[in-house]
Amino acid sequence: MTAADLDRLVSLRREFHRHPEPAWREFSTTARLVEELRALDVDGIAVGAEAYDPGDRMAVPDADSLEEWLERARSRGVDDDLLAAMAGGHTGVVAWLDRGGGPSIGLRVDIDGLFIEESTDADHRPAAADFRSEVEGTMHACGHDAHMTWGLAALKSIAESDFAGRLVVFFQPAEETGGGGHPMAESEFAADLEYLLAVHVGLDHPTGTVVAGIEKPLAMAHLDVEIVGTSAHAGKAPNEGANALQAMGTALTNVYGIPRHAHGMTRVNVGRAEGGTASNVIADRAHLEAEVRGETTELMEWMKREFRRRVRSAAEMHGCEATVDVVSESPRADSDPELAGIVGEVARAVDGVEEVLPSAEFGASEDATFLMQRVQEEGGLATYLIVGTDHPTSHHTPTFDVDERSLAIGRDVLVETVLELAERGA
Repeated sequence: MTAADLDRLVSLRREFHRHPEPAWREFSTTARLVEELRALDVDGIAVGAEAYDPGDRMAVPDADSLEEWLERARSRGVDDDLLAAMAGGHTGVVAWLDRGGGPSIGLRVDIDGLFIEESTDADHRPAAADFRSEVEGTMHACGHDAHMTWGLAALKSIAESDFAGRLVVFFQPAEETGGGGHPMAESEFAADLEYLLAVHVGLDHPTGTVVAGIEKPLAMAHLDVEIVGTSAHAGKAPNEGANALQAMGTALTNVYGIPRHAHGMTRVNVGRAEGGTASNVIADRAHLEAEVRGETTELMEWMKREFRRRVRSAAEMHGCEATVDVVSESPRADSDPELAGIVGEVARAVDGVEEVLPSAEFGASEDATFLMQRVQEEGGLATYLIVGTDHPTSHHTPTFDVDERSLAIGRDVLVETVLELAERGA
């Protein structure tokens, strides 16, 4: 890779870093991706609702939030035709090369940011080097800016090569909320893929390390709980009320008391709890936002059932009613050792790679598993690989950053793997 090539990767990554957007609101991000894709020698581009069935989306924000972020994109000069195509939160893009005579290969990268205010500390490199997020309260704190850069760079390199086959790159929205993987997996573009590569940067693996395939991603479900009681005067007639806050407190205790399971790891967390209006009013409403996870999809489903049962019981105990809605979810899907083995073999020959791990436990959740699962169910092979990077603090923190040396490593691993798969397929 030339110095100019690396400079281009760094420039792209920093541009994405400056302009993060949250799930299903990646209007400017999608438009920027389309601009880059149109400049490449790709054979097709599908934007938003052209790339998936909108009805398959999960965790879609309310209309006011979508409109606010769409108008932000409009104020940045995003093309009106593109905004019209993305209206209603139909973000994301799929691009492909059709070069015939070889295998069909998918590459999935994610594009959304997080609701985190980025650090202004002098020793935080994006702040010091003037590419800190320009969007208040929002940040690329998980490396998706690097992922998008890899997706574009891989397409460019493959398009300029003698690649024979079909390459489909999924620039997936809404990974952080678990909402975007399902519609892309259900789309026509995911049909009949022989191989799928999904990729993430870092995850506590240093620069120079490549994990060829993850194991044991946790199946996950995001849950919204509404508890409805009856309000009353807290001094004059508390007995006439049904206290939703009391029901919420009992529900919190109950769900954290779900026992561990003999068949594998389980997790539960309530990340947000709120309710009530005033100190002298018996609260008639409470709201919880929670998640459950399981080492297998079956264990996640068991956790969902137990969570729902315990919340409803807590509500009934206090004379209230509770509804539990699944906002989004994702299954477990493991990397195929055969494909991970090819990734590892390729990675060992890439400049800058110092260590290749055949596999590693993931310990978290990812909705790329929807795509992995579809490919595997249709007889193909899938792997979720990690390209290590030195990051000063953990993912999802205000001081997260990536070592930009990993941009070249990740691009080369992906490109050389695709070319190797094409050569073997031919």
